Amino acid sequence: MAALLAMAFASNGYNVIALDADSVPNLALSLGVPRERAEAIVPLSKNEKLAEERTGARPGEGWGILFSLTPKVDDIADKYGIKILDNLKLVVVGSIDASKEGCMCPAIALARAFLLHVMIRRNDVVIVDSEAGAEVFGRGLAEKFEFNVTVAEPTVKSLSIASKLIRMANELGVAKNVLAVNKVRDHIKALRLVAKVLHPEAPPTHLIRWDDNVVKAEEEGLGLNTLPRNSPAKEDVFHLMSKLISFSKRP
Repeated sequence: MAALLAMAFASNGYNVIALDADSVPNLALSLGVPRERAEAIVPLSKNEKLAEERTGARPGEGWGILFSLTPKVDDIADKYGIKILDNLKLVVVGSIDASKEGCMCPAIALARAFLLHVMIRRNDVVIVDSEAGAEVFGRGLAEKFEFNVTVAEPTVKSLSIASKLIRMANELGVAKNVLAVNKVRDHIKALRLVAKVLHPEAPPTHLIRWDDNVVKAEEEGLGLNTLPRNSPAKEDVFHLMSKLISFSKRP
């Protein structure tokens, strides 16, 4: 979803920064970065050398160290971003959940500062591929989103979880919520299920068809840039992009 949205906006002339904020980042593969290169990427949240350079402290130095919580980050996208297209860059941020470190460590501070910096820029489309689940709502980041696109599958369990995430986004004041129901085989059944599980609080809903082309690409380890022009999922995500543009206050 994140990869296809990034490619959709880029193909329509927008400058796009795709941020992979998952603890197991794989957005690079979906965007077509070769596996060997993708596996060699060091996420910002794990880049100890960069964290030390920008915050003044090396991660793991121990308790009581002093470091900057507002490190310089305005050049990171240019220096560390991976060029996918002329107007599409990927930055692998990694998870910024500090639970394993037990504290707000320098690398986490760097990653957080970068995310917040990028999300308040107005000249780019920024797509954040976040951890699946509610973690992103507890990191002080989601309130910066203009859109929260909650992705669910057409099942009662998945839509029930989606309902909770949408409610959390609303409580944080996210401007607009959209529900994207993925892997849909029967549109009527999917819409009825959304109405049943989320009624009367369902946000604007967009359906994305099941696509064997995506399955084939995943099985072969190919990027979604290899999908054919008539790929159902690709077509549907491009339509989702059009909806987001129409919902946005920005031109």
